[in-house]
Amino acid sequence: MKKKVLAVFMATAMAFGLMACGSSAQQAATTTSGGSDGLIKVGIINNDPNESGYRTANDSDLKAKFTKENGYDASFAYSLKNDEQIQYAQTFIQDEVDYLLLSAADTAGWDSVLKDAQAAGVKVILFDRTIDADASLYEASIVSDMAKEGQTAVDWLAGQGLSEYNVIHIQGVMGSAAQQGRSGALDNKVAAETNWNIVKQQTAEWNAEKAQQIVQSVIDAGTSFNVIYAENDDMAKGAVAALDAAGISHGVGKDVIVMGFDCNKWALEELLAQNWNYDGQCNPFQASYIDDIIKTLESGGTLSQKTIIMDEKGFDATTITQEDVDNYGI
Repeated sequence: MKKKVLAVFMATAMAFGLMACGSSAQQAATTTSGGSDGLIKVGIINNDPNESGYRTANDSDLKAKFTKENGYDASFAYSLKNDEQIQYAQTFIQDEVDYLLLSAADTAGWDSVLKDAQAAGVKVILFDRTIDADASLYEASIVSDMAKEGQTAVDWLAGQGLSEYNVIHIQGVMGSAAQQGRSGALDNKVAAETNWNIVKQQTAEWNAEKAQQIVQSVIDAGTSFNVIYAENDDMAKGAVAALDAAGISHGVGKDVIVMGFDCNKWALEELLAQNWNYDGQCNPFQASYIDDIIKTLESGGTLSQKTIIMDEKGFDATTITQEDVDNYGI
């Protein structure tokens, strides 16, 4: 642990951090423990917990693990914007955290602040999402293979054997690792196959209401489609709301195939009822892996691997079981 600096400086730094991270309810930083001697000081930067059910589960998992009782003085900051996340990182570095845990809103733009962290002796651990930065700038990453998630979904869709694929592609926040991985596989397939078409491709920024508006605009235009490929469950839910309002059937054996990602429990229940067709898992439970890494580093040990890829799968409405819903729903 770092030696503590003068109490006056610490008070000033903490006040600055609270001001910098408290600009809105959606993008606020909150301190969960008191910074007593002996605690490992951690700054955790995440996306907005209200973004999706996945993000709520991810945030809850981190908060349950990084507590005073478990030996941590943890502060949390949230934003869906890369520039704000970078500002939070700079504040945590100034606050002399021991570890900076990061789920980046965008893959780009992190080199400078991570170099600052390294110069200050702050160890960086990535979780949930990868970034475009040299691996020497962080200690470890515990992430989902977003490209594999996308490829697994597209392979499943190709296996449905449609004579023509006319896809409404509803994207997540542009530039995020999840968006890039889930979009990339579909874009590649459409480019390679003459019977695969994108009839609409637009970001809904993980938001159900925006997804509903996108699908409604396609319906209003009279454009034919038979697949909705939504890059998270909430956007799939919004898309289905537009289908229901227009009286368009969806699910197993119906007019439109509905695909989502994240495996919220309510979404898997839609699969079980065969109202949706596919859901790709994105595992949000990374806190125990991070805790193990920190304990290894604190004890002077060497990490056995720098990157941990979360184990994930895809679920088909024709084969999913109640046990799957109970075991994998978040």
